[in-house]
Amino acid sequence: WPKGRHSTEEQHHQVKSRILLSRKDTYLRRGIPVSKCVVVGLYWLATGACYRTIANLFGIAKSTVCSLVHDFCKAVRDILMPEYIKLPQGEDLQEVIEIRTPRFKHRWGFPQCGGAIDGSHIPIIAPEENHTDYFNRKQWHSVILQGVVDHRFCFTNIYAGWPGSVHDDRVLRTSNVYCLAERGELFPPNTEEIMGIQVPIMLLGDPAYPLRSWLLKGYSDTGALTAEQRCFKERHSRARTTVECAFGRLKGRWRCLGKPLDVDSAVTNVIACCTLHNMCEMHGEAYEEPGAPVPPIERWAEGGDVADVQPARVREALTQFFSNQR
Repeated sequence: WPKGRHSTEEQHHQVKSRILLSRKDTYLRRGIPVSKCVVVGLYWLATGACYRTIANLFGIAKSTVCSLVHDFCKAVRDILMPEYIKLPQGEDLQEVIEIRTPRFKHRWGFPQCGGAIDGSHIPIIAPEENHTDYFNRKQWHSVILQGVVDHRFCFTNIYAGWPGSVHDDRVLRTSNVYCLAERGELFPPNTEEIMGIQVPIMLLGDPAYPLRSWLLKGYSDTGALTAEQRCFKERHSRARTTVECAFGRLKGRWRCLGKPLDVDSAVTNVIACCTLHNMCEMHGEAYEEPGAPVPPIERWAEGGDVADVQPARVREALTQFFSNQR
């Protein structure tokens, strides 16, 4: 087992047993034990080691390693992702919002928060066609991973694959989360009265996103913020660290995400990593900060269209609410 990595043998058995319950031949190579396929897949995801190194380690051909990794990630995506990555509903949603520790309201003092949303860049090998589309502002090629995260650092929704040059706001508007939210289907219409305003359940996002009734972003720091607005910005940023921490833990556990991926398989690899990340968090897998640095999350300037009047009033009410608590 890869020493020092954050995927234990217990997780290996969990993944193996779930895949065995499905029609394994649909996903896994005939003649290769499921246990070996799972170990090879987990080893590559956790280390990002080259296929030749893994082939020598496990006594199989380099081409077999490539096939096993592909099959394993596809199996995780198709079998495990629907169970481990899903938007909270009912009691699960109430658990995210509620005042009992360690929910958003208790830990960060932010009411009516159903999660935090952000984007992160995953490095890829520059494709031969349209490679400039994937060249991001940090001067390297990437695809974008948009993630919604709950209070446990678990992904409740992911959307990956847009080229690195695309703005976060555009990625959001093409995602399922945006479609659900605009139809009023992302969260139930439960509100809490704060400073005379009915505050709905919302996601927290950075200034790159539009201000919507379901998406609360912080104030852009133009150097002219009031003391109350700075207080809100601090509280908002503190609550939103969940998504930043989740990306850090994701890339810390699965070091393949720190190395350029093939663009054709990048999305499947990312989905597999996010799914297994959630398995680790939900089953209490210990996480230790790895020695190698995690690429920082790229920040964009203010984005989105003109804010709706009601969301602006909600933000103003919360600004006053937090200011009164000081």
